[in-house]
Amino acid sequence: MKQYLSPIARELPPSGIRKFFDLVSTMKDVISLGVGEPDFVTPWTVRESGIFSLEQGQTMYTSNAGLIELRQELSYCMARDMGVEYDPKHQILITVGASEAVDLAMRALLGPGDAVLVPDPAYVSYAPCAALAGAEVNYITTHAEDGFRLKVGDLEKAYTPNCKVLVLSYPNNPTGAIMTREDYLPIARFVIEHDLIVLSDEIYSDLTYEGTHTAFASMPDMRNRTIHISGFSKSYAMTGWRIGYAAGHPDFIKAMTRIHQYTMLCAPITAQIAALEALHSAGKAKEAMVSTYDRRRRLMVHGFRKMGLTCFEPLGAFYTFPNISATGLNSNDFAEQLLREEKVAVVPGTAFGPSGEGHIRCSYAYSTEQLEEALKRIEQFVQKRI
Repeated sequence: MKQYLSPIARELPPSGIRKFFDLVSTMKDVISLGVGEPDFVTPWTVRESGIFSLEQGQTMYTSNAGLIELRQELSYCMARDMGVEYDPKHQILITVGASEAVDLAMRALLGPGDAVLVPDPAYVSYAPCAALAGAEVNYITTHAEDGFRLKVGDLEKAYTPNCKVLVLSYPNNPTGAIMTREDYLPIARFVIEHDLIVLSDEIYSDLTYEGTHTAFASMPDMRNRTIHISGFSKSYAMTGWRIGYAAGHPDFIKAMTRIHQYTMLCAPITAQIAALEALHSAGKAKEAMVSTYDRRRRLMVHGFRKMGLTCFEPLGAFYTFPNISATGLNSNDFAEQLLREEKVAVVPGTAFGPSGEGHIRCSYAYSTEQLEEALKRIEQFVQKRI
């Protein structure tokens, strides 16, 4: 029956992350470092608010844009933390995870003939979402020697006249790279010169280990050119709640909301109520989780370097992206053989774009005990090959 499928649906590749996640589910005694999901439980006050809302019978639809109380609180938090003000009624949309916000933004902005600029390596959903919108992807190569930061020279090489959108995702998944205000200044100038719109996915903004996170919308003249996307999954351990948001120019948010109202209609009310509680009371729990990730980050970097692999030090998110070229294996073969021989699941770097070759992504959103055992097994595997 494949002939009935649309060409886009037929050609859309499966997620390189989920491929290995599904393999793990068929094997015993596997340590998985593959999925970027916090090993923490959602803070109790947040869970309690969701439970109480159900007990009170709050099981109805909300407005398409989401609970106004949540949008008002997000507006306050973004003004406080980012220095950017958004009208909660017209410039903020609550979505089903940050992933839906990315999809909505792509479909609202892009069409056939358009191109989107995506730093490479990058999260797996950007290119497929662009394809679903009928657009093509121009990858921008980033380099370990530059700290995987986006450089304007590389941006210029990837630019073509049909480019309409630039995707930014810092702190970055999979590399853990961050961008400072100084790094962003030439990028902002390029955006103005080439009349681009920026989709800035900042889901890992709270997981910044050195310095302070810079929101791209806070850069000079970037507020109206940026769709700011974030959510609660990573920083508040709320992945299964599926709650995210987008903020930007009213015209962008209005268009995204129109698409949202015909697909998702609205984000689940229970998750929205829980997200509001997270903003009110889960700050200390978030800080404790970030502190734990920081310790694990240093453990992983030291472990990979100790076994003889080059490993860029991630300054954000919760992933390491070690270079495995010294083993003589490509990324996919390394991941498959490691899983088969040592029962450790990692994600090949090529799942995140062409520049990921020669690397693997390892999440450290797992217990210290699991990480130590995984490093021990990976070292045994590596030592046989270098």
